[in-house]
Amino acid sequence: MKKKNLGLNTVCTHVGEIQDEQFKGAVSPIYLSSSYQFMDVDVKRYPRYFNTPNQEYLSKKIAALEFTESAMIFGSGMAAISHMFLAFLKAGDHIVVQNTIYGGTTNFIREEFPKLNIEFTFTNGYSIEDFEAAIQPNTKLIHIETPSNPLLTITDIKAIAKLGKDKGIVTSIDNTFASPVNQNPALLGIDLIMHSATKYFGGHSDICAGAVAGSDVHMERIWNVSKNLGGSLSDFTVWMLERSMKTMGLRVKAQSKNALKLAKWLNKLEAVKHVYYPGLKSHPEHQLAKKQMKGFGGMLSFELKDNLNPEAFQKALKLIKPSMSLAGVESTVLSPSQTSHSLLTASQRKALGIHDGLIRFSVGIENVKDLKADIKQALKHIK
Repeated sequence: MKKKNLGLNTVCTHVGEIQDEQFKGAVSPIYLSSSYQFMDVDVKRYPRYFNTPNQEYLSKKIAALEFTESAMIFGSGMAAISHMFLAFLKAGDHIVVQNTIYGGTTNFIREEFPKLNIEFTFTNGYSIEDFEAAIQPNTKLIHIETPSNPLLTITDIKAIAKLGKDKGIVTSIDNTFASPVNQNPALLGIDLIMHSATKYFGGHSDICAGAVAGSDVHMERIWNVSKNLGGSLSDFTVWMLERSMKTMGLRVKAQSKNALKLAKWLNKLEAVKHVYYPGLKSHPEHQLAKKQMKGFGGMLSFELKDNLNPEAFQKALKLIKPSMSLAGVESTVLSPSQTSHSLLTASQRKALGIHDGLIRFSVGIENVKDLKADIKQALKHIK
């Protein structure tokens, strides 16, 4: 069977599994060796070369899910995105970056690029006109994130891809919030797709990993840099990640369904001032999200009325956990100003519309009625 003809859950379950011809186990074996034979072999394998058996086969699964030729896995999402940036940017180059993105990425750009003499421009907004206005003669990369962290803004992927191709500029996207279940940027023309695999790929809050997918030519360029930087992933974690991804289609669809229900419900609560979720008709890019996404994802953000303390609210929750990360099967909340975007200054956060009272809600697979009940009791507790 051809991979492109397989359904999502079939790809999640079967593509990238290692066949054990001797024992024919249903689960891929783990190759924990850090040393492999180098004579009389087609491939010289070494963990830092990203080509141990488990690394190689998991990469095939990720590439199949993102409809790309190749993929690589890394020790974290930041390892994935930093290796990608450094593969396509050198001293004197310029990158255009969407203004509303993950705080860790913003901090990496602001802290590390000046040391390397790499120029950067954050867009004023996230319309195609904002990106075009930021392009300079030495621009080599355009990077976007949609839906964005934490305000769930939606950027026109197809328009960005066309802009890049028209200008001869490579385009990249952080696809973490959508996951391959809800969005496939390569089909819309984007060159490189990055994920914090810690999130929906792992899905059980017990793995730290990252991934990049793209064409063979682009991934070869990333590999040439990455083998020197050494941000590879241990094979036991690779094996755990491959196991977790088997259920990704089921998990993410359930989380997306729950998130849509909760976003609509929160939007009607008197205690809630604003809800950020692309599945709501009130979202400014709702129609664009419908056009380029298969589902609206399991992430949303909201703000309580000014007289309600967001920290007290989070502490009062009993079922939903205040947590640093996101996308696990369990529902979690956090304050971006204290976690994901804490490395930005208060003025930088304010300029992006990230208020101190903003709460990011990663919706899990629990029964919606139980999540609603927990939110209700927490609101009652702090009034």
